Amino acid sequence: MSQNNLVYSTDGGRIAPKKSQPSSVKTDGIIRIRRETKGRKGKGVTTLSGMDMDATQIKALCSELKKMCGTGGAVKDAVIEIQGGNRDKIKLALEKRGHTVKLAGG
Repeated sequence: MSQNNLVYSTDGGRIAPKKSQPSSVKTDGIIRIRRETKGRKGKGVTTLSGMDMDATQIKALCSELKKMCGTGGAVKDAVIEIQGGNRDKIKLALEKRGHTVKLAGG
């Protein structure tokens, strides 16, 4: 009797391997700050996009901005979301760090 009759295997099969996401998103280096309410049940959120940093630097910046503003926030797809309308406070803090900042929309 042959021992090569494979009945079940957890090794790969036809399942395509997951593609890894790039560690950093290349942008023009200008941080754009906007206030958004769409899809948030009327609650205002300040979003920051266009940062030329890797994921760990973005998370560190997010936590520092949350502490400075005294609010909550998150990082989603290389975009920092800070609760509330803190655009001016965030703009001043980023300019002190030497970043180029633009207030956009909203």
